[in-house]
Amino acid sequence: MNNQRESESTTTNGVQIRQSRRLPDFLHSVNLKHVKLGYHYLITHLLTLCLVPLMAFVIFQAFQLNPSDIHQLWLHLQYNLVSVIICSAFLVFGATVYFMTRSRSLFLVDYACYKPPSNLQVKFEQFMEHSSLTGDFDDSSLEFQRKILERSGLGEETYVPEAMHYIPPRPSMAAAREEAQQVMFGALDVLFANTNIKPKDIGILVVNCSLFNPTPSLSAMIVNKYKLRGNVRSFNLGGMGCSAGVIAVDLAKDMLQVHRNTYAVVVSTENITQNWYFGNKKSMLIPNCLFRVGGSAVLLSNKAKDKRRAKYKLVHVVRTHKGADDKAFKCVYQEQDGAGKTGVSLSKELMAIAGGALKTNITTLGPLVLPVSEQLLFFSTLVAKKLFNAKVKPYIPDFKLAFDHFCIHAGGRAVIDELEKNLQLLPIHVEASRMTLHRFGNTSSSSIWYELAYTEAKERVRRGDRIWQIAFGSGFKCNSAIWEALRHVNPSSNNPWQDCIDRYPVQIVM
Repeated sequence: MNNQRESESTTTNGVQIRQSRRLPDFLHSVNLKHVKLGYHYLITHLLTLCLVPLMAFVIFQAFQLNPSDIHQLWLHLQYNLVSVIICSAFLVFGATVYFMTRSRSLFLVDYACYKPPSNLQVKFEQFMEHSSLTGDFDDSSLEFQRKILERSGLGEETYVPEAMHYIPPRPSMAAAREEAQQVMFGALDVLFANTNIKPKDIGILVVNCSLFNPTPSLSAMIVNKYKLRGNVRSFNLGGMGCSAGVIAVDLAKDMLQVHRNTYAVVVSTENITQNWYFGNKKSMLIPNCLFRVGGSAVLLSNKAKDKRRAKYKLVHVVRTHKGADDKAFKCVYQEQDGAGKTGVSLSKELMAIAGGALKTNITTLGPLVLPVSEQLLFFSTLVAKKLFNAKVKPYIPDFKLAFDHFCIHAGGRAVIDELEKNLQLLPIHVEASRMTLHRFGNTSSSSIWYELAYTEAKERVRRGDRIWQIAFGSGFKCNSAIWEALRHVNPSSNNPWQDCIDRYPVQIVM
């Protein structure tokens, strides 16, 4: 074939114009994104597209029946009464089994995030000044903390507990209890006010906090404060890291499948007061720079009547635990340094281990949420690579086709960057995570709820939208929760972003 472009010349007003006789270059002139979307639509609706002609044919044939044909069909059924009874029995039995064994829908009625008072805010210079005045850190450690702060993605309005505002700090048991009460009760007060639910109506209570587990437990503190009923089923999860919020939701979901017509409250928090590190081991100083005060309270229901007022319906929970691997088990590890000072050490291999956990998690999650078209593309490239030794890159499923909003645990700038890159997300998809990290810092297991609150405050959640909450935690764990919006969701009263949402998104200096 002649590769030269054939053309002819025409003259208009003395100007010679060359006109191409060849077809246009579709590879560059057609927007391939639209072609891909068309392919996804075709594959996703393939069954419907195949059934429509069949249904049309059946309807057409039905209209061709005359009264005599219908009468003959009726006589046939009369003379085969045993067959009719058997078929009816199977239908009744099947319907009974289905309705008895199907999982009950779980509704998220509302949730609340705790917003600390402004006097607990800490600016970078204040943070560094206090760190210096404690006398516990050498010059190298102080400089290290300064660099971490500058690169962390945190802003100047995050919060640390009251005990850390004193010089010297006062990390006592009483101060830790005070922090826990302020956070949990602050979130619960807002939740009860927004939902008009009486504490006595709560049948299930799940509280998660990794590093502070006093006796009586945090869940007992809530039972005592709000005078919950004596037969409330309460659980207190400790030591499960920043992904414990999704684990708590999963536990509440299982309990609501067993106990009918009740409410469950999930409280997620972390306690900083007694877990500030006062040593000079670099890997244990990072949590000081990232973790901040925060907490959330979520109201879940299995009552059908609550669907009308609920915000979301739980679709899936997928949990991945890599604790069988020694490196994964120790990559986030609470220990004492050489001087006997306790802190949480973060391994240099943390990001690689998190990436492996995420890969395992989305491998399980993908078939549950991805359209058939994406699964076919992934499977075809896998077959080509395995069977034919083809030098093809592994196909990365486009999760943007499955989800409308992403709530990635605000564990740090590096975590968000890696997920944005590996999942091929756009800046708007990680905006809620980056802004939550900037405004509130790493609030551990509650960060995914601050992110959802941000998305609601921006009025971006529409009926039918799907939200993917992704959380990472010690152990090492990667957990996902998938929610579907039941209506256009507006921010609830006392949304933690209501006084500052107009300022966001902000430009973050990397």
